[in-house]
Amino acid sequence: MAGGRSHAPRRAAFAALVTLLFLACVFFFLSATTITTAVPNSPAWRLAAVRRHAEDHAAVLAAYAAHARRLSSDSASQTESFLSTSSRLSALSSRLSVSTVALLEKEARGHVKRARALAAGAKEAFDTQSKILKLSDTVFAVGQQLLRARRDGQLNSRIAAVSTPKSLHCLAMRLMESLLANASAVPDADPAIPPPELTDPSLYHYAIFSDNILAVSVVVASAARAATEPSRHVFHVVTAPMYLPAFRVWFARRPPPLGAHVQLLAASDFPFLNASYSPVLRQIEAGNRDVALRELDYLRFYLPEMFPALQRVVLLEDDVVVQRDLAELWRVDLGGQVNGALDTCFGGFRRYGKYLNFSEAAVRERFSPSACAWSYGVNVFDLQAWRRDQCTDQFHQLMDMNENGTLWDAASVLPAGLMTFYGNTRPLDRWWHVMGLGYNPHVRPEDIRGAAVIHFNGNLKPWLDVAFNQYKHLWTKYVDTDMEFLTLCNFGL
Repeated sequence: MAGGRSHAPRRAAFAALVTLLFLACVFFFLSATTITTAVPNSPAWRLAAVRRHAEDHAAVLAAYAAHARRLSSDSASQTESFLSTSSRLSALSSRLSVSTVALLEKEARGHVKRARALAAGAKEAFDTQSKILKLSDTVFAVGQQLLRARRDGQLNSRIAAVSTPKSLHCLAMRLMESLLANASAVPDADPAIPPPELTDPSLYHYAIFSDNILAVSVVVASAARAATEPSRHVFHVVTAPMYLPAFRVWFARRPPPLGAHVQLLAASDFPFLNASYSPVLRQIEAGNRDVALRELDYLRFYLPEMFPALQRVVLLEDDVVVQRDLAELWRVDLGGQVNGALDTCFGGFRRYGKYLNFSEAAVRERFSPSACAWSYGVNVFDLQAWRRDQCTDQFHQLMDMNENGTLWDAASVLPAGLMTFYGNTRPLDRWWHVMGLGYNPHVRPEDIRGAAVIHFNGNLKPWLDVAFNQYKHLWTKYVDTDMEFLTLCNFGL
């Protein structure tokens, strides 16, 4: 057994040697066959060589012709040269045979030489154009990525702008906790007989749409303190249903100063606000995120329906501070128009072309891109003129047309106002409304001092840590710092 095992490697080596010899013989036989079937300089060998060269160069020129067509429509003559030479080579290849190769070889070599010259002359230009095409494709791809990044950034900015900061959320929760602990300290939200001043058209009525309790308290406090007759000023605050109890607790514990009146309402308090009537609610139910983020802002287009007994309302944003008595706004002559607002255009800036999509025929046919835009912040609305001109119906039509966001960016409520009140807006004197304290660090101090209302429009709101220090005191001086919840919620005012 041991001897058998010792001979096993020798047998394996011998078998491998025999296999190698067999393969070598086969290879030699095949090589000999090939050589005998294609002897160099024989007619068959020359035929195969000439035909191969002709067909290869015909294919190369056909490829160049296709490439030339794709690169530029201006290379028609070059494309024709490629195609004609390629066709000649293909035709020549089909005519080649053992009997004709000697006669056609010279002609074939001439065509091949011309084909090589054409290919060599075009190669450098084609390589350059190919690089340009690749670079263009890269630039386009990067541009698409940048566009997507901008859209994502804009969406994130919108969400951040309308989201509730932690401190404000804390304040709402603390107020709710206080309500649960002592519900009897908060007056009934729906008294059997509403106070008559809430519907008295001879008083000065304001509308504020917000879920920011602290900001609304500043607007009310600043306006009341600036008023000559505070008891004649009525503030109608419309908020989201979830924040209404917290608002009630705040104003129960911190009533508006100097006898001013506040009515607290939720969007759900208006039965007509439903998806069958309002395209705003319908689009929100359909999942339109941009409109949903601005639901409270869009409710301003229902002022006449919300307050049917009133004739004139001043709309205030929640990021303003009132520095002078606004009673004079009820005596401003709007000339029969619906909206009184600060126009914001200067030179070519802030015109309708900035806010609306004029590539759409529905916009282009009805509006002028050079029309002067205006701003929300302080707006005087003649509700009688609004009802007369059926502005809410116009707004509904526009919202239906913009369901896919093609006419304007639905995340901004201003374009809807620009379209709804187009040709129906009267400019206010500039001292009524000074803007930019939420984004512009260079607002002139004399403009701020002379303004009836200063507006912290922009992302740097005065209740945030990122607010401009040089402006923040203009807002914080109206904050009721005696409210203990502000300290507990780390407002740092």
